[in-house]
Amino acid sequence: MKNHKLLFLFTFLISFYSCVKNNDKIDFTIMQLNDVYEIAPIQGGEFGGMARVETLHQQLLQENKNTLLVMAGDFLNPSLLGTLKVDNERVYGRQMIEVMNAMNFDVVAFGNHEFDLSQNDLQKRLNESHFPWISSNVKLVSEKDTISFYKEKNGVKVPLQDTFIKEFEDADGTKIKIGFISVCIPSNPKEYVYYENMFDKARASYNAVKDSVDVVFGLTHVKIVNDKRIAKLLPNIPLIMGGHEHTNSSEKVGNVIITKADANAKTVYVHRISFDKHTKNATVVSELKEINKGIKDDENVGKIVAKWQTILTDNIKKIIDNPNEIIFNANPGLDGRDTPIRSEQTNLGVLITKSMSFSFNDEVDCALVNGGSIRIDDVLVGNITPVDIFRVLPYGGAILKVQIKGRLLKRVLDYGVLAAGTGAYLQRFNVEKVGEQWLIKGKSLDIQKTYTVAFSDYLLKGFDIPFLTETHKEVLSVYHPKESEMAFDIRKAVVAYLKK
Repeated sequence: MKNHKLLFLFTFLISFYSCVKNNDKIDFTIMQLNDVYEIAPIQGGEFGGMARVETLHQQLLQENKNTLLVMAGDFLNPSLLGTLKVDNERVYGRQMIEVMNAMNFDVVAFGNHEFDLSQNDLQKRLNESHFPWISSNVKLVSEKDTISFYKEKNGVKVPLQDTFIKEFEDADGTKIKIGFISVCIPSNPKEYVYYENMFDKARASYNAVKDSVDVVFGLTHVKIVNDKRIAKLLPNIPLIMGGHEHTNSSEKVGNVIITKADANAKTVYVHRISFDKHTKNATVVSELKEINKGIKDDENVGKIVAKWQTILTDNIKKIIDNPNEIIFNANPGLDGRDTPIRSEQTNLGVLITKSMSFSFNDEVDCALVNGGSIRIDDVLVGNITPVDIFRVLPYGGAILKVQIKGRLLKRVLDYGVLAAGTGAYLQRFNVEKVGEQWLIKGKSLDIQKTYTVAFSDYLLKGFDIPFLTETHKEVLSVYHPKESEMAFDIRKAVVAYLKK
């Protein structure tokens, strides 16, 4: 009888152990960021900050060691830090790579702003990175053909992959393989980049990886309408983690969830996923987590951020005494996103051009700046500091007071309208178009009259508007401000205007 009891107990323990050992269900977590240009907190320190993000990352790893940290594109540019020179070389995203390496990102996608960099600078950032990059539709144009982008280590070129696979195992021995696919919006044409059809490549990369993994996720950098189309093409993907729009969203197409966090790590998405290997069903619970000053800095990442912020502050102090002073509260937000700033009049464009007029005591008829000078590609909300203004206008430059004939001014204004969608589109103050007629200070533009116009100095170099140069016969005079004057640096003018 005793032996029978022991046998029963032994059999029960084996059965119980087998159940505990592997129940074919596994939980894992993905933390999603997208469109992060700033490593330090923004809006006067209120939101964002990669050291805070890393604190949350470590908390999630403690909660579940099977946690992935991913970036859905746009992190190398634009940023104010990126425009600075360190050791006689532009930073161009080096600060972001150093921070992301320290955070141990698991996989990143290309965004369109990665291609703001020259081929040489992008290659440097790829080589410096310790994490995998994926995108199935962006290729490098070589002398003979298009090839995959690559990392080069010790003279060896290692091609980047179209997809990424991660394997997890939980405490009871359940294993899972997770696949990622990625595509990038073809909105930044460069000679060294070839964009293949994003929908064809999304489907092809999904088909290439699906039989090697248990579940496939999307990590994309395209417009939401494109994400929705991909969701319809690939209805078995439970989750597409996207970027590009800069504002958080969560939508569903069929059974496919599409999420985007806010730019600059104001928020991140935390996806807690349960996967059943029997049913092949993934249950996704997504939490939009605000990154704010209530989250402490991770010590290691915080030191790296502080190092770069010291470099930034030292440079800004050469122009502005107190870079972190709160000088304005933007509510509603100031729209500096690339698409509107290059195609329509925005409140940020009006603010900048008003500041240009202010720098000359409003003794000008109007003010014009090219949209391409405004580089923040974001909406400034809440507390604004001089650092934010430098983020908006990282290249600075003087404001010129120009005497110009009405005939040439009309040509310039017409050109700006036709250039909508490019950096030559003009943000304007005291200039309005009604029908086919231009109004200056509410009065019809007179082509015979001489106008006094505040121009950003870049516009008078003929790069954006080829015929607009200081030597044009209808440019009658150009006043270059002295270093002691507000107009010497457009950023000083905006800061002074906001503080008045």
